[in-house]
Amino acid sequence: MQYGYRTTLRPMEIIPAIDLLNGTCVRLNQGNYAKVTQFNSDPIAQALEWETKGAKRLHLVDLDGAKTGNPVNNDSIRDIARSIRIPIQIGGGVRSLERAEELLDYGVDKVILGTIAIEKPLIAEELANKYPGKIIIGIDAKNGKVATRGWITESDIRATDLAAQFSNPNFASIITTDISTDGTLNGPNLQSLKEVASSTNLPVIASGGIGSIADLLSLIPLEDYGVTGVIVGRALYDGKIDLNEAIKAMSKPRLEDHNQKENYFA
Repeated sequence: MQYGYRTTLRPMEIIPAIDLLNGTCVRLNQGNYAKVTQFNSDPIAQALEWETKGAKRLHLVDLDGAKTGNPVNNDSIRDIARSIRIPIQIGGGVRSLERAEELLDYGVDKVILGTIAIEKPLIAEELANKYPGKIIIGIDAKNGKVATRGWITESDIRATDLAAQFSNPNFASIITTDISTDGTLNGPNLQSLKEVASSTNLPVIASGGIGSIADLLSLIPLEDYGVTGVIVGRALYDGKIDLNEAIKAMSKPRLEDHNQKENYFA
């Protein structure tokens, strides 16, 4: 099923990302664990900085958990949750009902399911029904095909098909990451975002490739397809985007009509 326009009156949410690897804040390039850049050895200080600069939500990724399935960043996750007032969404290595519940017990607001959504979709549905509005489906894709286990394993499942599979309104949203653009600062894959958002009735959060405020503004036509937020990582750490300025830019009134938005993708 293809979904049409779903206009929202709220501005698109900008969500700063903190990727945890061995207890430090890092970024990968295109999901490659061999291409790691460390930005801050103190993830609590980093979380507090994004909160101070106006973030309304924080995106955490346990890269160790995503790669191995064995979370080693629990102390950092708990400390961040205790130290900031804004809600946290977290993913990476959440491959059981018990692990999801453990993270919610830490004070995390929403838990992101990636690998388990493909391998054990019934558990994803169970969690959504047990914790309405607390479970996010994470769809990480390259060339339209979903990748799992920390982006190491590629599947034959199309991102649009996976998005269409999860229509239960108890899910909070879908985060879709284009692996080929992640960490590159070269701009988002707008066509892929449109296709995924058009395949689901759930709100969609974009991730991957954001390198400038212009890149953020390029997402505005996708609001009517259900894109309600965007995760930003490396561009914030590199200073290419000022979080406060970006929030202001995305909060300005939009006057584009639907024909202009449709022509944007022609």
